[in-house]
Amino acid sequence: MVITGDFNIKDNLWNPLYPYYSSHSDNLFIIADYFNLGLSIPTNQVLTRYSNNNQEVDLVIDLIFLYFSSSKMDNHMIHSDWRLTSDHTPLTIVIPIVEEHVQTKKHTIVKDSDKKHTFVKKLTKVLRNIDTSNITDMDCLNSIVTYFTSSVENIWAKYLKIINIIVYSKSWWNVNCSKNLDKYSFQTFRELETIQENGQKHKTYFL
Repeated sequence: MVITGDFNIKDNLWNPLYPYYSSHSDNLFIIADYFNLGLSIPTNQVLTRYSNNNQEVDLVIDLIFLYFSSSKMDNHMIHSDWRLTSDHTPLTIVIPIVEEHVQTKKHTIVKDSDKKHTFVKKLTKVLRNIDTSNITDMDCLNSIVTYFTSSVENIWAKYLKIINIIVYSKSWWNVNCSKNLDKYSFQTFRELETIQENGQKHKTYFL
C-alpha cells in the first residue's frame, strides 16, 4: 500500500529549509501509522513545489508514505526536471516485481465420469496383480515399486484431462453440475401468464 500526494503541510520534518513544525503533521503520521506506513525519504532532497508567485517561497509538500520497514521499497525520487508547466514535481518509486511462475493448467480426472470409474478399475486390477509373497531382498521390493509406479503413471496419462485453472475452478465440480448449468442457461427467462380484468391474457417474463 502506498499513500502519496500534495498534503499541503509545511514542516521541518521533510523540509530542512523550513524552520517551523506543524501540528497537522501529527495527524498525518497517526493515519499513516494506522496503515503501518512510514514517511519515505527521497534519494535526492530537493523541493517539490515551485511557486509562480515571487512573494511565496518554494516548498516540500508532496510526500510518499510506504510500507514501514520495507527493505525493497523504502525511498522515492523527486524529478524536478519533469514538472514542465506544473508547479509540482513528479515523485516516483520503484516497485520490485518478483518473477513468479503461475500455474494455468492442471491434470485431473473429472469427478463421477466414466473415465474416473475406468481409472479406478484399472488401478485396482494393478494392485491385485502385484505379487508380494516372495519379497526376499531390496531388489525385489524395488522392482515391485517400479512396476506399480509405472502402471499408475500409464493409467493416469491415459485417462487424465488437461483443464485451465480459473477463479471458479472447484474440485467438487462434476458432469451433473455442467448439465444443470446448461439447463439453467436455457431457462433463464420463465413465462408467467396472467388474466387481466378485461379478460385479455398478459405474459410476464422474469428471471
